[in-house]
Amino acid sequence: MNLKTTIKKLSPTFISAGISYENARRLGVDNGSRIKVIKGEKFAVSIVFVFNSLVPNDEIIVDPALADELKIKEGETVSVSYESMSLSAIAIRNFLSGEKLSKEHYYEIVKDTVLGRLSDVELTSFIVAQMYRKMEIEDIENLTRAMADLGEKISFDRTVYEKHSIGGVPGNKVSLLIVPIVAAAGLLIPKTSSRSITSPSGTADTMEVLAPVELSPQEFKEVALKVGGAIVWGGKLGLSPADDLFISRVEHPLSIDPISQLLASVMSKKLAVGVNYLVVDLPVGKGTKLSNEEEARELASKFIELGRRLGIHTVCGVTYGDQPVGHAVGPALEAREALEALEGRGPTSLREKATALAGLLLEASGLATRGQGKDLAMSLLSSGKALQKMHEIIEAQGGDPNIKPEDIKLGEHRASITSPADGYVVEVSNYAIKEIARTAGAPTDKGAGVLLYAKRGYSTRKGDKLLEIFSEHAYKLTEAISLAQRLKPITVEGMLLHRIPED
Repeated sequence: MNLKTTIKKLSPTFISAGISYENARRLGVDNGSRIKVIKGEKFAVSIVFVFNSLVPNDEIIVDPALADELKIKEGETVSVSYESMSLSAIAIRNFLSGEKLSKEHYYEIVKDTVLGRLSDVELTSFIVAQMYRKMEIEDIENLTRAMADLGEKISFDRTVYEKHSIGGVPGNKVSLLIVPIVAAAGLLIPKTSSRSITSPSGTADTMEVLAPVELSPQEFKEVALKVGGAIVWGGKLGLSPADDLFISRVEHPLSIDPISQLLASVMSKKLAVGVNYLVVDLPVGKGTKLSNEEEARELASKFIELGRRLGIHTVCGVTYGDQPVGHAVGPALEAREALEALEGRGPTSLREKATALAGLLLEASGLATRGQGKDLAMSLLSSGKALQKMHEIIEAQGGDPNIKPEDIKLGEHRASITSPADGYVVEVSNYAIKEIARTAGAPTDKGAGVLLYAKRGYSTRKGDKLLEIFSEHAYKLTEAISLAQRLKPITVEGMLLHRIPED
C-alpha cells in the first residue's frame, strides 16, 4: 500500500503513525498494532493509531522521528505493510506468563524502549509485572547491563566513589554534604542525581539552586576531574536512558517502584560512570519505602550481590527515616540548610547522617579504618575543608562560589502552623510534609517548601510555631494551608489524648 506522508507528532512517548480506518482494515491492523513504513531500500517499524475521519485514505501521518530516520519529506510517498509482533513485545508477553527471559530478551526490551518502539501498554505491562513476580538476581543483572549498555558511558580512568539514596524521606539533602566531604579527602566522587519524581526536591533540584546541573558528559567529566566532585542531573548525561522512560511513562504516573526495577535503575547508572565503590542509603521508617530493618537487610543483600556481579563494591547504610532529615523541605530551603551545615551550623541530624554515610566511603577507600570513617568525615566538615570544596564545585559547575545561605531567595508568600496545645511532638508525618511542600509549589517553584520548627521529642507550648510554609504564589499557599489543616503534619500530645466526639 502506497500512501502520501504528512509529518506530525502523534505521541510524546513512542514512535507512531496514523492511518485511516479503511486502510487499517485492509492491512489487518488496529490501534497499537505495528506497521512497517518503507522508503526505497530502508524501512522502520512504527506503532499505529487508527482514525475514522482525520486521515484521508491516500495519506499516512508519520512521527517526526520516523521521518528523520527514513529521510522522509512532507508529501513524499511511502509503502506501508503489516508488521508482526516484535521480539521485545513477545518477550514481554512471555514475561507476563511467568517465563524466564534470556539476556537477549532484556536487551531487546531495553533497546525498543529507547527507540520508542514499545507502546505505553507494553511498557506498563513489563514494569507492573515486576510488582507481582520475583526476578532472580541473574535476571536483574541482565536488565541492569542492558540499561547501561544502551546509553552513554563515561570513563574517568580513576577510582570512582559514589553515594545513592533510594529516597522516601523529605529533606534528604545529605549528598550536598557528602560529595564535598569525600572530595575534600582527595577522592573522586562524580555524583549523578535525579530530579524529583514524587518528592518535594530531588538532589538535582536542590543543587540547581546553587549551580547549573544540566551538564554534557564532557563537561561533567571535566568538572569532576578538576575539583574532585560534581553534583549533576543524570538525565542530561544520557546514562541509562531507558530508566528515565520507565520512570516517566510508568513508575511516576502509577506511583510504583518495583524492587527489581529499583535495583536496575540505580546500578545501571553507576555502571555507566564506572563507579568502583558505592554506598547506598536505605532509610527505614513510617512513610518510607522500607517499613522495617528486615526489609532493609533483604534489599541490602540484593544491592551487595548485584554490585558484586557488576564489579561495584557496595556497602549499604540503614538510616533512620521516621521524619524529615534536618528541618528544611524544598529546593531553596534545602540548599540553604546544606550550606549552613557546611558552615558548621544547622541541624545535628543532617550533619550526623551525612558524616556517617561519607565515613563509609572513606573507610572503603582505606583513608580510615573500619569504624573511624565518621570521625574523619566530621573533621573534614568541622575544619571548613568541605565548605571550601563545595564552593569549588559550585564554581566549576557555573555557579557563584561566594554564595551564602542568606543569599538564597525563598518564596515570599508564607504562613505558619502553630501548636494547638502544650505538649510534646510525638509524630511528624513524612507523607503530609511531602504533600504540603509539593502543593506549595516544590520542586518546580524553587522557593516553595516547608520549614520545620519542631520535630519528634520537642516540647512545645500552645501557639508556638510548628512549621512554616513557603510559596511563590498566593493561591498555592492557600491550597497548602488547607491541606495542612486536613493532614495534620505534626502531632502534639499532652495528657489529653482524644476528645470524643471530635467535632
